[in-house]
Amino acid sequence: MTSRIEILQGDITKFTGAAIVNGANEWLLAGGGVDGAIHHAAGDELQAECDQLGGCETGQAKITKGYRLPVRAIIHTVGPVWQGGNKHEAELLSACYQNSLELAAKHQLETIAFPAISCGIYGYPVELAAPIAIHTVTNFLATNAIPKKVTFICFESAIYHAYCTAWAAYQASQKHATHSTEL
Repeated sequence: MTSRIEILQGDITKFTGAAIVNGANEWLLAGGGVDGAIHHAAGDELQAECDQLGGCETGQAKITKGYRLPVRAIIHTVGPVWQGGNKHEAELLSACYQNSLELAAKHQLETIAFPAISCGIYGYPVELAAPIAIHTVTNFLATNAIPKKVTFICFESAIYHAYCTAWAAYQASQKHATHSTEL
């Protein structure tokens, strides 16, 4: 399992694989941050295709071509806006990862890269978001052969370190659980 997940710091628009995930807005319009960078790098054709999709609800995901990006597909998912944690944000964030992975599997996209969904202008605290991302992805990979590899690409250093911390905590909990069942 650990060989199927990696965490990198960098620019998701440079990822060379089957697909990247875009933390989009509900209208699938070019926005700021990672969303704006993806739209800019992909070119105007991306927005033209997005305009035909009829938007996207929070927690859901839709797929487009990769256009000028070095990927076959872009999976657009709308993360929740952080409102203090009592508005189903965790469930909606988990659904973003789950629905994106389901689209990747359906379209046989063997490698996929995720940004830190909702951790930018949507204000989701990364120390809460990263464990949700790790948990949802590992659960999906445990029962699905595709994607073969999931990469979390974090643009900022603080987000990268939060994802590394969440991944280490997850691995430690799995070692503890395995050790406990052996006793």
